[in-house]
Order: sequence, then structure tokens, then C-alpha cells
Amino acid sequence: MRNRMILTFLFVLASIAYTTWCWWRILPFSILGKTLAAALYVAAFLGIFVYFKWGDRMPLPLTAATYEISTSWMIFFVYTLFFFLLLTVGNVCHLVPAAFLKDSWTGTATVLGALVILLTYGNLHYHHKYREALDIQTEKPLEKPVRIVLASDLHVGYHNRKKELDRWVRLINAEHPDLVLVAGDIIDRDLRPVRAWHYDESFRAIEAPVFACLGNHEYISGEEGSERFYADAGITLLRDSAAVADGLRIIGRDDRSNRARKSLQDLTAADSLFTILLDHQPYHLEEAEQCGIDFQFSGHTHHGQIWPGNWITDAMFEKAYGPYQKGDTRYYVSSGLGLWGGKFRIGTRSEYVVLTLHN
Repeated sequence: MRNRMILTFLFVLASIAYTTWCWWRILPFSILGKTLAAALYVAAFLGIFVYFKWGDRMPLPLTAATYEISTSWMIFFVYTLFFFLLLTVGNVCHLVPAAFLKDSWTGTATVLGALVILLTYGNLHYHHKYREALDIQTEKPLEKPVRIVLASDLHVGYHNRKKELDRWVRLINAEHPDLVLVAGDIIDRDLRPVRAWHYDESFRAIEAPVFACLGNHEYISGEEGSERFYADAGITLLRDSAAVADGLRIIGRDDRSNRARKSLQDLTAADSLFTILLDHQPYHLEEAEQCGIDFQFSGHTHHGQIWPGNWITDAMFEKAYGPYQKGDTRYYVSSGLGLWGGKFRIGTRSEYVVLTLHN
């Protein structure tokens, strides 16, 4: 594991050095201009280390700006790397002239223009929240049809701010749900902005009972503080526990960050209630089938967030995104309502799920 991390770090450093060199070559500036551009490029990368090291001691607006710039730079860097690799291969194959890659206004405008168009699309696409409708008919007894809004991975904090959260709450309330279920990662990485900017007020505006489980980011931000925030926000936390609401049993597993979490078998009950499982990370999906769970809702994967990240998550998980079924158990793995880091969706989408249960 340690060797893999070292190799990954070296690959990232080599990629940053390569893209910095490519920008140096292609920019049609003086040595001073190239130096300033390279310095800004590298400084944006170093911002993420500034955030992790000193973010909790800097003024909130400065921490938020550092977070947004540095995490957005990561996405900019990924596609910069792809574009320059493509152009380098094109040059080797004599498809791209050398003059296009050296002190070139045309080359600079082409690469920057492509990046601006792609990232503008990615940002607009992120802000569009897709409504995914699910309809499940069950033979288990229901007093009435139940309408549930399901969401995961809100990641509220320095980048998904209260104004954006308020918009999401309006989307949820517009569905007039009987219940709202959240599969973890409500908090991004830090409770400081969540507390300072009163995000609990937004959650209390949801016009239906809210149940949620913890995600790995609640452990990153501190699970005890996260529990207190859930209580202040009017969210019923199911942490290796279950509740009955609207004739349904809702089970919330603690995140697998807790290696001592209970087994799913210990949380299930032998009765006729339709059972929904909230489990943030969609590992070992066979457990829900073996325990007779009717429906499992998970998140965590973000479906890779940007292409080709979705290819990676598809390879990592049995089901990284969308509806699924094993035996009589139905599943939905969400790509998330929010996301971590730069606010771009390319090849994936941000969504919430509206589930209707009926006989």
C-alpha cells in the first residue's frame, strides 16, 4: 500500500512537471511572462497543501477561496494533461506541427479555449440537478403509497455553501415527500464552515422527517461533532440502528470507516415490514440480499465525478452507479447530489432520487 502511494505521488509530480513544461513551451510570452504563468500554475497546486495544513487557522473566506481554487485546479490539471499528451502524440506522428506547440498564440488559444469550454460545460452540468424517479411495487403491507426523496454526498462546507443547500432543499420540498433519506457524506471535510454559516437552518427547512447514516467524510470531519450537527439540523441519525416510519423499517449502517460496526444481520428483524438500508459505501452488496433487505441506497462513488474517473469506479465496485438487483433485493447507488472538490461534472451527473413505494 505504501509503495503504491509513493508511486502515485511520483506519477502526479512527474505529470505536473510535464504539463508545466508544456505550458512554458506553448505560451508566446517573454521569459518573465512564462515564469509568472508557471508560478501561478504551481501555486494553485500547492494551495491544496495550504488548505490541509493551515485552513482551520485562516479566515473563513480565505480558506474557502484556497479550497475552491486548488480543488478546481485539480480538474484543470487532469484535462491539461490529456490535451498535452494528445498534442505530443500528434506531434510525434507528424499530425501536429512543432510550431503549434512552441511560442504559439494559436496553440495557446486552442488549448485554453478547449479547457474553458469543457470546464464551463462541466460547471453548468454540475449545477443542474437531475431527478431520477424510481417506482417499486411490493407485496409487503403498506398503509398507503410512500414517496421518498433519496440523496447522498451533499458535501456541504467551503464550496457547497448555504445558498446552494437552500436550493437543494427547495427541490426536495417541491416533491412533497413523506420521508427524506440521506446516505452519508452530508458534511464535506470540515465542520467549521457548517457551524459558522448555520447550515443546520437549511436542513430544518425540509418539510418531512429526515433520516441519515454517516459517511466516511463525517469521520474525516469528526464523527462526534457530526452527530451533534445532525441533531441540531433535525436529522435522525441511524448509526448501526433502525427506525420505523410510514410503515417502513429504515436501517442505517455506520460507515465502514468504523471497523467495529455491527454486522447487517444484527440490524435486521424478521417481520413483514418493507426494509430500506442506508449504507454509504456500496461494498459487499450480497449482504443485503442474504439478510432479506428489500432496498439498499448507497452513494460514495460519485460515479468518478469526471471522466475517466467513472471508468475507474466502474472497475472498483460491483455497481458504481444506478439501479441494480440481486435476487429479490433492489439497489440504487447514487452519483450524489453534491461532490467533493472542484464543481465540475463531466461524463457523470449530480442527482437526487424520488422513490415511490406502493402495493
